[in-house]
Amino acid sequence: MKVTMASAAARPGRVNEDFTGATPTAAVLVDGAGIPGAEPTCRHGVAWYAHTLGGTLLALLLPTPGPPLPALLAEAITRVTDLHRHTCDVTNPVSPSAAVAILRSSDGGLDHLVLGDAVVVLDRLAGPPVVTTDPRETAISRTYEPRLAATTPGSDEHHRLLGDLRAHRNRAGGFWVAKDDPRAADEAVTGRHPIAGLSAAVLLSNGAGRIVDHFALADWPQTLAVLAANGPAAVIGRVRQAEKRHAVKPDDATIAYCTDLGDA
Repeated sequence: MKVTMASAAARPGRVNEDFTGATPTAAVLVDGAGIPGAEPTCRHGVAWYAHTLGGTLLALLLPTPGPPLPALLAEAITRVTDLHRHTCDVTNPVSPSAAVAILRSSDGGLDHLVLGDAVVVLDRLAGPPVVTTDPRETAISRTYEPRLAATTPGSDEHHRLLGDLRAHRNRAGGFWVAKDDPRAADEAVTGRHPIAGLSAAVLLSNGAGRIVDHFALADWPQTLAVLAANGPAAVIGRVRQAEKRHAVKPDDATIAYCTDLGDA
């Protein structure tokens, strides 16, 4: 598997809380999440959580074939949680969490997994691309957006609404992310496709996926064409321009573009 990667922090000088990496047969993207003021719950921080989870996943993905991707993700969540459960308040609702996307080629097939608001796109040789998302977090968050916009940031009502939103995390009827509970991995969206029918595959953090789902600058076939011609950095560049043009708060943006998908 050949992987071309690009990642950009939301703003210059800000720590990038995304992670991406690859092995000869797999690719991983982790989009870390946290809120300002939550630092006392974890002395390591969101970037540490995302990068440590990503590195752990890559190590677990090296043996091929291996266990199902949800089992690997559950093991990675457990290992990372064990690294800081004695120094940090890992069960606190505001402690670091992350969205995850994984690709793995084996035995002529490409397995993929999405947990949280990351995106996997498979470019097929015939027919439209296969787009895999987990819409639960976005759907629930959108129900809170008008009420949050109507409150003053930092006010008691603003904090109450954020608390209500976070209470939906990793519970039935809510949305699921990688955090401290390995059982969240069982809620991931997964699939498998024959490699012979694919020309490329892409992992995107939600900050990069804005090119389609937020700004509608392109559809997925058009985005795949930009990736094939100009690479991931070109897509992220277009997102950054749109953020400035529309005065939208920037987000970390990361893409892993995978070609030559056959087993190493």
